Amino acid sequence: MTIHDTGIPTPPPGCPAHGSGAPVPLYGPEFASDPDAYYAYLRHLGAAAPVELAPGVRATLVTDHTSARQLLQDSVTFRKDARRWREFNEGHIPPDSPVAPVLAYRPNCMFSDGSEHLRLRQTITESLSQVKPRRLRQTTEKVSDYLIAQFGSRGSADLLADYAKALPLFVFNELFGCPPDIGDRILFGATGMFDGVNAERAVEVLFGAVGELVALKRSRPGDDVTSWLMRHEAALTDEEMVHQLALLLVAGNEPLRNLIGNTLHRILTHEGYAQKGGLIDEALEDTLWENPPMQNLAAHYPAHDVEFAGRKLREGDLILVSFAAANGSPALESARRGSGSRAHLAWSAGPHACPSKDPARQIAMAAIENLLNHLPDVELAVPEDSLVWRPGPFNRGLTSLPARFTPLKVARPTDEQGLGGRTSSEQRPTAAERAPERRGGVWSQFLNWLSK
Repeated sequence: MTIHDTGIPTPPPGCPAHGSGAPVPLYGPEFASDPDAYYAYLRHLGAAAPVELAPGVRATLVTDHTSARQLLQDSVTFRKDARRWREFNEGHIPPDSPVAPVLAYRPNCMFSDGSEHLRLRQTITESLSQVKPRRLRQTTEKVSDYLIAQFGSRGSADLLADYAKALPLFVFNELFGCPPDIGDRILFGATGMFDGVNAERAVEVLFGAVGELVALKRSRPGDDVTSWLMRHEAALTDEEMVHQLALLLVAGNEPLRNLIGNTLHRILTHEGYAQKGGLIDEALEDTLWENPPMQNLAAHYPAHDVEFAGRKLREGDLILVSFAAANGSPALESARRGSGSRAHLAWSAGPHACPSKDPARQIAMAAIENLLNHLPDVELAVPEDSLVWRPGPFNRGLTSLPARFTPLKVARPTDEQGLGGRTSSEQRPTAAERAPERRGGVWSQFLNWLSK
Protein backbone atom coordinates (compact mmCIF):
# COMPACT_ATOMS: atom_id res chain seq x y z
CA MET A 1 0.00 0.00 0.00
CA THR A 2 1.21 3.52 -0.72
CA ILE A 3 0.44 6.67 1.23
CA HIS A 4 0.05 10.16 -0.31
CA ASP A 5 1.52 13.22 1.41
CA THR A 6 -2.00 13.81 2.76
CA GLY A 7 -1.85 10.51 4.62
CA ILE A 8 -4.56 8.95 2.46
CA PRO A 9 -3.87 5.32 1.48
CA THR A 10 -4.23 4.23 -2.12
CA PRO A 11 -5.26 0.78 -3.33
CA PRO A 12 -2.48 -1.82 -3.07
CA PRO A 13 -0.53 -2.68 -6.24
CA GLY A 14 -2.58 -4.82 -8.61
CA CYS A 15 -5.91 -3.61 -7.24
CA PRO A 16 -8.19 -2.51 -10.12
CA ALA A 17 -9.90 -0.02 -7.80
CA HIS A 18 -7.19 2.58 -8.54
CA GLY A 19 -9.07 5.80 -9.16
CA SER A 20 -12.11 4.03 -10.58
CA GLY A 21 -14.43 3.71 -7.61
CA ALA A 22 -14.80 0.02 -8.48
CA PRO A 23 -15.36 -2.59 -5.75
CA VAL A 24 -12.12 -3.78 -4.15
CA PRO A 25 -11.37 -7.44 -5.03
CA LEU A 26 -10.85 -9.77 -2.06
CA TYR A 27 -9.45 -12.69 -4.05
CA GLY A 28 -6.27 -13.55 -5.91
CA PRO A 29 -2.63 -13.75 -4.75
CA GLU A 30 -2.28 -9.99 -4.19
CA PHE A 31 -5.00 -9.91 -1.57
CA ALA A 32 -3.84 -13.17 0.03
CA SER A 33 -0.26 -11.94 0.39
CA ASP A 34 -1.15 -8.66 2.12
CA PRO A 35 -4.80 -8.37 3.21
CA ASP A 36 -3.96 -5.72 5.81
CA ALA A 37 -3.07 -3.28 3.02
CA TYR A 38 -6.51 -3.83 1.50
CA TYR A 39 -8.22 -3.36 4.86
CA ALA A 40 -6.35 -0.09 5.46
CA TYR A 41 -7.60 1.21 2.13
CA LEU A 42 -11.16 0.00 2.79
CA ARG A 43 -11.19 1.77 6.17
CA HIS A 44 -10.31 4.98 4.34
CA LEU A 45 -13.52 4.55 2.32
CA GLY A 46 -15.63 4.41 5.48
CA ALA A 47 -17.00 1.97 8.05
CA ALA A 48 -18.33 -0.12 5.16
CA ALA A 49 -17.12 -0.31 1.57
CA PRO A 50 -17.90 -2.05 -1.74
CA VAL A 51 -15.93 -5.24 -2.45
CA GLU A 52 -15.92 -8.09 -4.92
CA LEU A 53 -15.73 -11.59 -3.42
CA ALA A 54 -15.19 -13.33 -6.77
CA PRO A 55 -15.65 -12.22 -10.39
CA GLY A 56 -19.18 -10.86 -10.64
CA VAL A 57 -20.02 -11.27 -6.93
CA ARG A 58 -20.33 -7.87 -5.27
CA ALA A 59 -20.95 -7.18 -1.60
CA THR A 60 -20.58 -4.55 1.10
CA LEU A 61 -17.88 -5.24 3.69
CA VAL A 62 -18.03 -3.77 7.22
CA THR A 63 -14.53 -2.97 8.50
CA ASP A 64 -15.32 -0.92 11.62
CA HIS A 65 -15.59 -2.76 14.94
CA THR A 66 -18.51 -0.74 16.33
CA SER A 67 -20.51 -1.01 13.09
CA ALA A 68 -19.73 -4.72 12.86
CA ARG A 69 -21.11 -5.37 16.34
CA GLN A 70 -24.19 -3.30 15.52
CA LEU A 71 -24.90 -5.39 12.44
CA LEU A 72 -24.23 -8.73 14.14
CA GLN A 73 -26.61 -7.92 16.98
CA ASP A 74 -29.46 -6.47 14.86
CA SER A 75 -31.37 -9.58 13.78
CA VAL A 76 -34.45 -7.52 12.89
CA THR A 77 -32.89 -5.37 10.17
CA PHE A 78 -30.30 -7.89 8.98
CA ARG A 79 -31.25 -11.50 8.26
CA LYS A 80 -29.18 -14.64 7.66
CA ASP A 81 -31.50 -16.54 5.30
CA ALA A 82 -29.55 -16.59 2.02
CA ARG A 83 -32.77 -17.08 0.06
CA ARG A 84 -33.08 -13.31 0.45
CA TRP A 85 -29.94 -12.68 -1.63
CA ARG A 86 -31.34 -10.42 -4.36
CA GLU A 87 -28.55 -10.64 -6.95
CA PHE A 88 -28.47 -14.43 -6.67
CA ASN A 89 -32.22 -14.63 -7.13
CA GLU A 90 -32.04 -12.32 -10.14
CA GLY A 91 -29.45 -14.52 -11.81
CA HIS A 92 -26.55 -12.07 -11.59
CA ILE A 93 -24.29 -14.53 -9.74
CA PRO A 94 -22.52 -17.00 -12.05
CA PRO A 95 -23.74 -20.54 -11.31
CA ASP A 96 -20.15 -21.77 -11.11
CA SER A 97 -19.00 -18.97 -8.79
CA PRO A 98 -16.41 -20.30 -6.30
CA VAL A 99 -18.14 -18.52 -3.41
CA ALA A 100 -21.60 -19.99 -4.05
CA PRO A 101 -21.02 -23.17 -1.97
CA VAL A 102 -20.20 -21.00 1.07
CA LEU A 103 -22.97 -18.44 0.66
CA ALA A 104 -25.83 -20.46 -0.85
CA TYR A 105 -28.73 -21.41 1.44
CA ARG A 106 -28.82 -24.68 3.34
CA PRO A 107 -31.45 -25.68 5.94
CA ASN A 108 -29.26 -25.34 9.03
CA CYS A 109 -28.88 -22.87 11.88
CA MET A 110 -26.33 -20.73 9.99
CA PHE A 111 -28.93 -19.71 7.39
CA SER A 112 -31.99 -19.39 9.62
CA ASP A 113 -33.56 -16.56 11.60
CA GLY A 114 -35.83 -16.03 14.57
CA SER A 115 -37.44 -18.97 16.34
CA GLU A 116 -36.22 -21.45 13.72
CA HIS A 117 -32.63 -20.34 14.28
CA LEU A 118 -33.05 -20.64 18.03
CA ARG A 119 -34.51 -24.14 17.71
CA LEU A 120 -31.71 -25.41 15.48
CA ARG A 121 -28.92 -23.64 17.34
CA GLN A 122 -30.01 -25.06 20.69
CA THR A 123 -29.64 -28.59 19.33
CA ILE A 124 -25.98 -27.85 18.61
CA THR A 125 -25.07 -25.94 21.77
CA GLU A 126 -26.86 -28.36 24.11
CA SER A 127 -25.44 -31.44 22.39
CA LEU A 128 -21.88 -30.10 22.34
CA SER A 129 -22.20 -29.16 26.01
CA GLN A 130 -22.39 -32.89 26.80
CA VAL A 131 -18.83 -33.40 25.55
CA LYS A 132 -16.73 -33.39 28.72
CA PRO A 133 -13.52 -31.31 28.55
CA ARG A 134 -11.50 -34.33 29.68
CA ARG A 135 -12.88 -36.50 26.88
CA LEU A 136 -12.26 -33.73 24.35
CA ARG A 137 -8.64 -33.36 25.42
CA GLN A 138 -8.01 -37.11 25.48
CA THR A 139 -9.54 -37.51 22.01
CA THR A 140 -7.44 -34.65 20.66
CA GLU A 141 -4.26 -36.08 22.17
CA LYS A 142 -4.94 -39.53 20.71
CA VAL A 143 -5.46 -38.04 17.25
CA SER A 144 -2.40 -35.85 17.71
CA ASP A 145 -0.28 -38.85 18.71
CA TYR A 146 -1.44 -40.75 15.65
CA LEU A 147 -0.68 -37.93 13.22
CA ILE A 148 2.74 -37.28 14.75
CA ALA A 149 3.45 -41.00 14.42
CA GLN A 150 3.14 -40.68 10.66
CA PHE A 151 5.95 -38.13 10.28
CA GLY A 152 7.82 -38.07 13.59
CA SER A 153 10.70 -40.31 12.54
CA ARG A 154 11.35 -38.24 9.39
CA GLY A 155 12.54 -35.15 11.19
CA SER A 156 10.46 -32.93 8.92
CA ALA A 157 6.81 -32.31 8.12
CA ASP A 158 4.33 -29.95 6.57
CA LEU A 159 2.46 -28.95 9.71
CA LEU A 160 -0.54 -27.95 7.58
CA ALA A 161 -1.00 -31.01 5.37
CA ASP A 162 0.35 -33.52 7.88
CA TYR A 163 -1.22 -32.14 11.04
CA ALA A 164 -3.53 -29.09 11.20
CA LYS A 165 -5.56 -30.09 8.16
CA ALA A 166 -6.45 -33.58 9.37
CA LEU A 167 -6.69 -33.18 13.15
CA PRO A 168 -10.08 -31.38 13.42
CA LEU A 169 -11.89 -33.86 11.16
CA PHE A 170 -10.39 -36.83 13.01
CA VAL A 171 -11.56 -35.38 16.33
CA PHE A 172 -15.05 -34.70 14.94
CA ASN A 173 -15.28 -38.22 13.52
CA GLU A 174 -14.50 -39.64 16.95
CA LEU A 175 -16.96 -37.36 18.77
CA PHE A 176 -19.72 -38.06 16.25
CA GLY A 177 -19.28 -41.83 16.57
CA CYS A 178 -18.29 -42.56 12.97
CA PRO A 179 -17.55 -46.21 12.07
CA PRO A 180 -14.60 -46.90 9.71
CA ASP A 181 -16.27 -46.82 6.28
CA ILE A 182 -18.48 -43.81 6.98
CA GLY A 183 -15.63 -41.93 8.61
CA ASP A 184 -13.36 -42.52 5.60
CA ARG A 185 -15.92 -40.95 3.28
CA ILE A 186 -16.63 -38.03 5.58
CA LEU A 187 -12.91 -37.22 5.64
CA PHE A 188 -12.75 -37.46 1.85
CA GLY A 189 -15.82 -35.28 1.32
CA ALA A 190 -15.06 -32.53 3.83
CA THR A 191 -11.43 -32.27 2.73
CA GLY A 192 -12.30 -32.24 -0.97
CA MET A 193 -14.78 -29.38 -0.56
CA PHE A 194 -12.06 -27.06 0.73
CA ASP A 195 -9.27 -28.26 -1.54
CA GLY A 196 -11.35 -27.44 -4.61
CA VAL A 197 -10.59 -30.80 -6.23
CA ASN A 198 -13.80 -32.22 -7.70
CA ALA A 199 -15.81 -30.28 -5.15
CA GLU A 200 -19.15 -31.43 -6.57
CA ARG A 201 -18.21 -35.06 -6.04
CA ALA A 202 -16.86 -34.25 -2.56
CA VAL A 203 -20.19 -32.70 -1.54
CA GLU A 204 -22.05 -35.75 -2.84
CA VAL A 205 -19.82 -38.13 -0.88
CA LEU A 206 -20.01 -36.04 2.30
CA PHE A 207 -23.78 -35.77 2.43
CA GLY A 208 -24.19 -39.41 1.46
CA ALA A 209 -21.91 -40.51 4.29
CA VAL A 210 -23.57 -38.21 6.85
CA GLY A 211 -26.95 -39.57 5.75
CA GLU A 212 -25.74 -43.11 6.42
CA LEU A 213 -24.44 -42.03 9.82
CA VAL A 214 -27.86 -40.63 10.72
CA ALA A 215 -29.57 -43.85 9.62
CA LEU A 216 -27.08 -45.89 11.64
CA LYS A 217 -27.62 -43.87 14.81
CA ARG A 218 -31.39 -44.07 14.45
CA SER A 219 -31.10 -47.84 14.84
CA ARG A 220 -28.03 -47.94 17.10
CA PRO A 221 -27.59 -44.74 19.14
CA GLY A 222 -24.46 -44.33 21.19
CA ASP A 223 -22.59 -41.97 23.51
CA ASP A 224 -21.77 -39.42 20.82
CA VAL A 225 -22.79 -36.02 19.46
CA THR A 226 -24.83 -37.54 16.62
CA SER A 227 -26.98 -39.52 19.05
CA TRP A 228 -27.37 -36.54 21.41
CA LEU A 229 -28.57 -34.37 18.51
CA MET A 230 -31.02 -37.11 17.62
CA ARG A 231 -32.38 -37.32 21.18
CA HIS A 232 -32.83 -33.56 21.51
CA GLU A 233 -36.35 -32.39 22.28
CA ALA A 234 -36.39 -30.40 19.02
CA ALA A 235 -36.98 -33.77 17.30
CA LEU A 236 -34.87 -33.07 14.21
CA THR A 237 -35.90 -34.77 10.99
CA ASP A 238 -33.35 -36.84 9.10
CA GLU A 239 -32.82 -33.96 6.66
CA GLU A 240 -32.26 -31.52 9.52
CA MET A 241 -29.88 -33.97 11.18
CA VAL A 242 -27.82 -34.30 8.00
CA HIS A 243 -27.51 -30.55 7.50
CA GLN A 244 -26.72 -29.81 11.15
CA LEU A 245 -24.00 -32.48 11.21
CA ALA A 246 -22.59 -31.34 7.86
CA LEU A 247 -22.46 -27.79 9.20
CA LEU A 248 -20.50 -28.91 12.26
CA LEU A 249 -18.12 -30.96 10.13
CA VAL A 250 -17.50 -28.45 7.37
CA ALA A 251 -17.94 -25.06 9.02
CA GLY A 252 -16.16 -26.31 12.12
CA ASN A 253 -13.21 -27.86 10.33
CA GLU A 254 -11.99 -24.95 8.20
CA PRO A 255 -11.70 -22.33 11.00
CA LEU A 256 -10.13 -24.84 13.39
CA ARG A 257 -7.63 -26.02 10.77
CA ASN A 258 -6.61 -22.41 10.18
CA LEU A 259 -6.52 -21.54 13.87
CA ILE A 260 -4.10 -24.38 14.60
CA GLY A 261 -1.99 -23.59 11.54
CA ASN A 262 -1.93 -19.83 12.06
CA THR A 263 -1.04 -20.18 15.75
CA LEU A 264 1.79 -22.60 14.93
CA HIS A 265 2.96 -20.12 12.29
CA ARG A 266 2.99 -17.37 14.89
CA ILE A 267 4.92 -19.46 17.41
CA LEU A 268 7.50 -20.47 14.80
CA THR A 269 7.99 -16.94 13.50
CA HIS A 270 7.95 -14.91 16.74
CA GLU A 271 10.78 -15.59 19.17
CA GLY A 272 9.00 -13.84 22.02
CA TYR A 273 6.79 -16.82 22.81
CA ALA A 274 9.73 -19.17 23.26
CA GLN A 275 11.44 -16.59 25.47
CA LYS A 276 8.34 -16.48 27.65
CA GLY A 277 8.34 -20.23 28.08
CA GLY A 278 6.10 -21.06 25.15
CA LEU A 279 2.88 -19.29 26.13
CA ILE A 280 0.49 -21.07 23.79
CA ASP A 281 -2.59 -19.33 25.18
CA GLU A 282 -1.09 -15.92 24.45
CA ALA A 283 -0.01 -16.98 20.96
CA LEU A 284 -3.51 -18.25 20.22
CA GLU A 285 -5.16 -15.03 21.41
CA ASP A 286 -2.72 -12.90 19.40
CA THR A 287 -3.59 -15.01 16.35
CA LEU A 288 -7.31 -14.48 16.88
CA TRP A 289 -6.67 -10.73 17.04
CA GLU A 290 -4.24 -10.31 14.15
CA ASN A 291 -4.67 -13.34 11.89
CA PRO A 292 -8.15 -14.79 12.54
CA PRO A 293 -8.89 -18.10 10.77
CA MET A 294 -11.97 -16.68 9.02
CA GLN A 295 -11.22 -13.11 8.01
CA ASN A 296 -14.46 -12.12 6.22
CA LEU A 297 -17.84 -13.82 6.62
CA ALA A 298 -21.12 -13.43 8.57
CA ALA A 299 -23.21 -12.87 5.44
CA HIS A 300 -26.40 -10.89 6.11
CA TYR A 301 -29.20 -9.43 4.00
CA PRO A 302 -31.24 -6.28 4.85
CA ALA A 303 -34.92 -7.06 5.39
CA HIS A 304 -35.73 -3.68 3.79
CA ASP A 305 -33.94 -0.73 2.20
CA VAL A 306 -31.74 0.88 4.84
CA GLU A 307 -28.82 3.23 5.35
CA PHE A 308 -26.08 1.59 7.39
CA ALA A 309 -22.51 2.65 8.20
CA GLY A 310 -22.78 5.50 5.74
CA ARG A 311 -23.97 3.38 2.81
CA LYS A 312 -27.40 2.88 1.27
CA LEU A 313 -28.37 -0.78 1.06
CA ARG A 314 -31.26 -2.30 -0.83
CA GLU A 315 -33.39 -5.13 0.50
CA GLY A 316 -31.55 -8.40 -0.13
CA ASP A 317 -28.11 -6.86 -0.72
CA LEU A 318 -25.21 -9.00 0.48
CA ILE A 319 -23.30 -7.47 3.39
CA LEU A 320 -20.48 -9.18 5.28
CA VAL A 321 -18.30 -8.45 8.30
CA SER A 322 -14.52 -8.31 8.10
CA PHE A 323 -13.46 -9.83 11.41
CA ALA A 324 -9.82 -9.16 10.53
CA ALA A 325 -10.33 -5.51 9.62
CA ALA A 326 -12.62 -4.88 12.60
CA ASN A 327 -10.04 -6.38 14.96
CA GLY A 328 -7.52 -3.88 13.58
CA SER A 329 -9.73 -0.84 14.21
CA PRO A 330 -7.60 1.89 15.83
CA ALA A 331 -10.26 2.36 18.53
CA LEU A 332 -9.58 -1.20 19.77
CA GLU A 333 -5.89 -0.72 20.55
CA SER A 334 -6.50 0.33 24.16
CA ALA A 335 -9.04 -2.48 24.69
CA ARG A 336 -6.56 -5.06 23.46
CA ARG A 337 -3.87 -3.78 25.82
CA GLY A 338 -6.23 -4.48 28.69
CA SER A 339 -5.25 -7.58 30.64
CA GLY A 340 -6.94 -10.67 29.25
CA SER A 341 -9.13 -8.70 26.83
CA ARG A 342 -10.95 -10.84 24.27
CA ALA A 343 -12.88 -8.08 22.55
CA HIS A 344 -11.92 -9.34 19.11
CA LEU A 345 -14.54 -10.60 16.66
CA ALA A 346 -12.75 -13.76 15.57
CA TRP A 347 -15.67 -15.83 16.93
CA SER A 348 -18.23 -13.31 15.56
CA ALA A 349 -20.86 -11.88 17.94
CA GLY A 350 -24.60 -11.66 18.49
CA PRO A 351 -27.14 -14.49 18.04
CA HIS A 352 -25.04 -16.15 15.33
CA ALA A 353 -21.71 -16.11 17.19
CA CYS A 354 -19.77 -19.35 16.90
CA PRO A 355 -21.68 -21.91 19.01
CA SER A 356 -18.61 -24.11 19.43
CA LYS A 357 -15.89 -21.60 20.26
CA ASP A 358 -15.07 -23.20 23.63
CA PRO A 359 -14.60 -26.75 22.24
CA ALA A 360 -12.68 -25.31 19.27
CA ARG A 361 -10.35 -23.45 21.57
CA GLN A 362 -9.80 -26.55 23.71
CA ILE A 363 -8.99 -28.65 20.64
CA ALA A 364 -6.55 -26.07 19.28
CA MET A 365 -4.78 -25.67 22.62
CA ALA A 366 -4.46 -29.44 23.17
CA ALA A 367 -3.28 -30.04 19.59
CA ILE A 368 -0.56 -27.39 19.78
CA GLU A 369 0.57 -28.35 23.29
CA ASN A 370 0.85 -32.03 22.38
CA LEU A 371 2.78 -31.27 19.19
CA LEU A 372 5.28 -29.04 20.99
CA ASN A 373 5.68 -31.59 23.80
CA HIS A 374 6.64 -34.26 21.25
CA LEU A 375 8.72 -31.89 19.09
CA PRO A 376 10.24 -29.33 21.50
CA ASP A 377 12.85 -28.12 19.00
CA VAL A 378 10.54 -27.76 16.00
CA GLU A 379 11.39 -24.80 13.78
CA LEU A 380 10.43 -23.34 10.43
CA ALA A 381 12.24 -25.15 7.61
CA VAL A 382 12.00 -22.35 5.02
CA PRO A 383 12.36 -18.54 5.07
CA GLU A 384 9.21 -16.94 6.43
CA ASP A 385 8.78 -14.74 3.36
CA SER A 386 8.56 -17.83 1.16
CA LEU A 387 5.33 -19.02 2.80
CA VAL A 388 2.19 -18.70 0.67
CA TRP A 389 -1.30 -17.87 1.94
CA ARG A 390 -4.34 -19.51 0.38
CA PRO A 391 -6.34 -17.14 -1.84
CA GLY A 392 -9.99 -16.45 -1.23
CA PRO A 393 -12.17 -13.85 0.50
CA PHE A 394 -13.29 -15.86 3.52
CA ASN A 395 -10.59 -17.93 5.17
CA ARG A 396 -7.06 -17.06 6.25
CA GLY A 397 -4.66 -19.98 6.12
CA LEU A 398 -1.33 -21.05 4.69
CA THR A 399 -0.89 -23.47 1.80
CA SER A 400 1.89 -25.20 3.74
CA LEU A 401 4.01 -24.81 6.87
CA PRO A 402 7.28 -26.77 6.40
CA ALA A 403 9.04 -27.54 9.67
CA ARG A 404 12.02 -29.57 10.87
CA PHE A 405 12.88 -31.12 14.22
CA THR A 406 14.96 -33.86 15.83
CA PRO A 407 13.54 -37.16 14.50
CA LEU A 408 11.59 -39.21 17.01
CA LYS A 409 13.00 -42.64 17.79
CA VAL A 410 10.77 -45.67 17.48
CA ALA A 411 10.94 -47.80 20.62
CA ARG A 412 12.46 -51.27 20.07
CA PRO A 413 10.97 -53.99 22.30
CA THR A 414 13.34 -56.30 24.19
CA ASP A 415 12.86 -59.52 26.12
CA GLU A 416 13.22 -57.62 29.39
CA GLN A 417 10.39 -55.21 28.62
CA GLY A 418 6.86 -55.81 29.82
CA LEU A 419 3.50 -54.26 29.00
CA GLY A 420 3.60 -55.39 25.39
CA GLY A 421 7.25 -54.56 24.84
CA ARG A 422 7.42 -51.32 26.90
CA THR A 423 9.06 -50.74 30.22
CA SER A 424 6.77 -50.76 33.20
CA SER A 425 7.35 -47.03 33.76
CA GLU A 426 5.72 -46.15 30.46
CA GLN A 427 2.01 -45.35 30.62
CA ARG A 428 1.35 -45.47 26.88
CA PRO A 429 3.32 -45.80 23.62
CA THR A 430 5.07 -42.77 22.18
CA ALA A 431 3.59 -41.06 19.15
CA ALA A 432 6.14 -42.66 16.83
CA GLU A 433 5.62 -46.20 18.11
CA ARG A 434 2.34 -46.97 16.40
CA ALA A 435 1.91 -46.44 12.68
CA PRO A 436 -0.94 -48.12 10.80
CA GLU A 437 -0.16 -51.41 9.08
CA ARG A 438 -3.55 -52.26 7.55
CA ARG A 439 -4.83 -50.82 4.32
CA GLY A 440 -7.96 -48.74 4.04
CA GLY A 441 -9.04 -45.12 4.38
CA VAL A 442 -7.27 -42.80 6.78
CA TRP A 443 -10.03 -43.03 9.40
CA SER A 444 -9.94 -46.84 9.24
CA GLN A 445 -6.17 -46.69 9.69
CA PHE A 446 -6.54 -44.49 12.74
CA LEU A 447 -9.06 -46.88 14.32
CA ASN A 448 -6.73 -49.80 13.61
CA TRP A 449 -3.85 -47.92 15.22
CA LEU A 450 -5.99 -46.98 18.21
CA SER A 451 -6.96 -50.60 18.84
CA LYS A 452 -3.38 -51.84 19.12
